[in-house]
Amino acid sequence: MIYRKTALLLVALAALAALAGLAAGAVAGWALFAISVTAVLAWHVRHLARLERWLAKPLPGKVPEGQGIWDEALAALHRLERDTARREQTLADALAHMRRAVQALPDGVVILDSQNRIEWCNRTAEAQLQLDMRADLGQSIANLVREPQFIEYLESAGRDAVRIARPGLALSLQLISFGQAQKMLLSRDVTQAERVDTMRRDFVANVSHELRTPLTVLVGFLETIHNLKLDPQRQRDYIGMMQDQASRMQRIIEDLLTLSALDSAPPAAADKRIAVEPLLQRLRTDAEALSSGKHTIRTQIESPSDLLGMETELASAFGNLVSNAIRYTPPGGTVTLAWRETDDGARFSVEDTGIGIEAEHIPRLTERFYRVDRSRSRETGGTGLGLAIAKHALARHEASLEVESQPGKGSRFSARFPARRLASKNLTV
Repeated sequence: MIYRKTALLLVALAALAALAGLAAGAVAGWALFAISVTAVLAWHVRHLARLERWLAKPLPGKVPEGQGIWDEALAALHRLERDTARREQTLADALAHMRRAVQALPDGVVILDSQNRIEWCNRTAEAQLQLDMRADLGQSIANLVREPQFIEYLESAGRDAVRIARPGLALSLQLISFGQAQKMLLSRDVTQAERVDTMRRDFVANVSHELRTPLTVLVGFLETIHNLKLDPQRQRDYIGMMQDQASRMQRIIEDLLTLSALDSAPPAAADKRIAVEPLLQRLRTDAEALSSGKHTIRTQIESPSDLLGMETELASAFGNLVSNAIRYTPPGGTVTLAWRETDDGARFSVEDTGIGIEAEHIPRLTERFYRVDRSRSRETGGTGLGLAIAKHALARHEASLEVESQPGKGSRFSARFPARRLASKNLTV
């Protein structure tokens, strides 16, 4: 199209020059043709200069305008520039969307080049690996994550993940190759998973230990009765001890089943009223029966109101706290059951004047089978699961268990309930 239009223009100029030559002479005709061709050339040079200036600094939307055949060429360039800008914006939006998605991942992501230099990382990786995206861009990851096991893993380009430990944090790191020679380093916080795995192993070991002791006693007595001729009184004594051990195993299994039921159950219903004052009176009666007159049992009830939840579960939780106080308070001591409403809810507490608990044991009291004094716990008939059951039952009622204790002075176990679990403060019930 441009060639044809240019050829037609030159033909028109030549015809015009020929007419001028016929009218005013050949010199005039050639002069007019030369001037016309020079003007056309200057016009093209002017448009080329404008295009050259834009190409030197191509600003979006600033493609120069033209006339004639240049208008079509520059209009096509403008459309191309606009389509390119639209595609670049689409790609930029997709990249930004992808980065936002990667930023939202709970795992850390670090993009490395062929030399293991950092090209990009998300905020999770910055926090877990102590990186700074602005300062560490282009730095080798080996200079920033200097754990020997990771350096060895990086050099070997292994596929399996490697674990590194930092204060209060355990990380699993894995390299994944992609593209031409790039790598993606994934970091995952496995602290909680390892803690749960440790708890599971400890739990299995503790259950095995707790059941092995009474089973050993039972087997020993059974062998004795089977192999030896014993007088009737000795047989009754052995059978009584066997019954004690069997009852202990039964209590452990029942507590384990209770814990399992609490773990898998949804939050307790909030539409059933529990009268607090009668519940505390029953707990006091049970405490007096367990104490057999060896302790002073008191109750302090301020502003009694109805709780919302499951009475059987809360009675079990409160009962565990009361029985622990009786077992670990020497004869002549005092156990106080108290109920008190506060601005933000209510608190049930069991306070004793017993032996108390060392501070380092308090955070672990609700662990399954954890005991401060194993021999004393077995002597008093404890299974090591009571506080774990109490904690789970309270958690289902949106309550928390708090422990305060001083060795030699006594302990106070408190269950704190939010205001929405009190019928007097919940008008919808």
